[in-house]
Amino acid sequence: MPTLSLPDGAARSFDAPVTGADLAAAIGPGLAKAALLVEVDGELRDLSRPIEEDAAVRVITARDTDALEVIRHDAAHLLAEAVKELYPDVQVTIGPAIEDGFYYDFARDEPFTPADLERIEARMAEIKARDETVAREEWARDDAVKMFEGMGEHYKAELIAAIPDGEPITLYRQGGFVDLCRGPHLPSTGRVGAFKLLKVAGAYWRGDARNEMLQRIYGTAWPDDKQLKAYLHRLEEAEKRDHRRLGREMGLFHFQEEAPGAAFWHPKGWTLFRTLVDYMRIRQDRAGYQEVSTPDMMDSVLWEASGHWQTFREHMFTSQTEDGRHYAVKPMNCPGHVQVYKRGIKSYRDLPLRISEFGKVHRYEPSGALHGLLRVRAFSQDDAHIFCTPEQTEAECRGVTELCLDIYRDFGFEDVQIKFADRPPKRIGADEVWDQLEAALMGALESMGIDYSHNPGEGAFYGPKLEFVLRDAIGREWQCGTLQVDLNLPERLDATYVGEDGQRHRPVMLHRALFGSLERFIGILLEHYGGHLPLWLSPTHAVVATITDQCADYAQAVAARLGDAGLRVDADLRNEKIGYKVREHSAAKVPLILAVGAREAEAGTVSVRRLGSRDQENLALDEAVARIRREVAGPLGGTAVQEGTG
Repeated sequence: MPTLSLPDGAARSFDAPVTGADLAAAIGPGLAKAALLVEVDGELRDLSRPIEEDAAVRVITARDTDALEVIRHDAAHLLAEAVKELYPDVQVTIGPAIEDGFYYDFARDEPFTPADLERIEARMAEIKARDETVAREEWARDDAVKMFEGMGEHYKAELIAAIPDGEPITLYRQGGFVDLCRGPHLPSTGRVGAFKLLKVAGAYWRGDARNEMLQRIYGTAWPDDKQLKAYLHRLEEAEKRDHRRLGREMGLFHFQEEAPGAAFWHPKGWTLFRTLVDYMRIRQDRAGYQEVSTPDMMDSVLWEASGHWQTFREHMFTSQTEDGRHYAVKPMNCPGHVQVYKRGIKSYRDLPLRISEFGKVHRYEPSGALHGLLRVRAFSQDDAHIFCTPEQTEAECRGVTELCLDIYRDFGFEDVQIKFADRPPKRIGADEVWDQLEAALMGALESMGIDYSHNPGEGAFYGPKLEFVLRDAIGREWQCGTLQVDLNLPERLDATYVGEDGQRHRPVMLHRALFGSLERFIGILLEHYGGHLPLWLSPTHAVVATITDQCADYAQAVAARLGDAGLRVDADLRNEKIGYKVREHSAAKVPLILAVGAREAEAGTVSVRRLGSRDQENLALDEAVARIRREVAGPLGGTAVQEGTG
């Protein structure tokens, strides 16, 4: 006779085992109609499964975020059933829910076409309309293998045969379709919500390139049509804002096969890159950081001592010299910064010591994971490490957090979430040390009164961390900055300081990067602004374009005047119509176009047109220079027009 505790504190007792559907009906007809799943002591279950013992329960509806992954998983089963009905000879393999959607992999000799996707999606809608009951079944392993082999589903049979002994074999049946699955699932196909098939891609069986190639159909699913339409609109916006396309149009960078995962920066792109570096350098100088530079390649002895060789080697580029020594191109800067810290004896009076570096690092990422500037193998970090006493840790964490949030505001990101990530399964250091570090980091956040969420198991292998997640103009989230608290690396690399008691102590080491990767941050900026960067960030502030050939000398004089004022300016003296020039420079996202003709040359004026506007303003040259210079000064009052970026 289970007693079930509800989220509002109420409890309901039953005379016999009860299903989630029975519980929802007992609470009320509205909940019974809306119920999709039930959570039992934190575990999501089908509504049809009996609850036999006392438990804390929660009925899940489409309004609960917990339902979304299951809706998408059911959509994958809907997809597989539709494909099997339309193409009976196709073999089904696996079909999980993923971020924003789902996919299913199929073995089929003939490639799926866009017309096939339309047909499959229509059949999915038919199956949804049938409202087929989704039923859970437990099978003996050999019986399940035999059944799928008999159906010609050899991939499913292989998956079942690989399940360890002792684990239950659960199948889910809907209509004439049956699939291997742990569940849970919705009560029927009619509850799936709104869905859309998106594309077909190739995928190796079980993710192994040595295996056969399958066809992967991707889709997205949401609780209702409104949310689906909103997501598809975001996809359209994201396509318009794709930083790779913008990089080409704006002449910023390119990639090529000879250097996978590494950007070739063009002059305008490198100007943008240097603008970010100059900005961050000023912020760090003001915050008391000392900039250093450490070697790009170091002996494996150092990486073994730091623990990276044991835990991160598969992501490192390594080499062996003739004398048998192993070297690694650095994937991170922290061991090098410890070596700088260790030069000379440090006293508690020297702490906190803040060391920064715009260090280029290299990490091996699978080729399939590379994605423009957002996922690369070679990138530069605005990396820094703070060595401090335990008593200084909270204040330093607060200082980093405040600096990080202030910097994001300067770049137009007001909506920032902070996630606290604790110890991962694969880590170094004793649990007692982890207890101390996690308590210190959470204590710092709570003392600051900042809201944060918990990201369990996602800390660095050497310490817990904070992740700073930005929300962009179309609602996407980007994890950028990190702050990690570490006592393990100072221990492993023997970093010490002399305390007030005259004894040697281990410093606390804070690892922090605020942009994270400069390459990735630039990609995020381009997509956030759709290429329409704030004037102070724009690689080219203005183009001076001639209306007629006769005013070329005046155009050059205007460009020179702007350049002398520290502005980044180009002159377009081509024998083309001004309308053509405006369209071309607008496509390249140049924020200001200064058109000059015979009238402007005679009056000493310029006609100013802003990107995205058809209006233009005629200004005296002196006034135009002064206005533009004020506008490009940037949030720090001049970073964009300093020597080196102007």
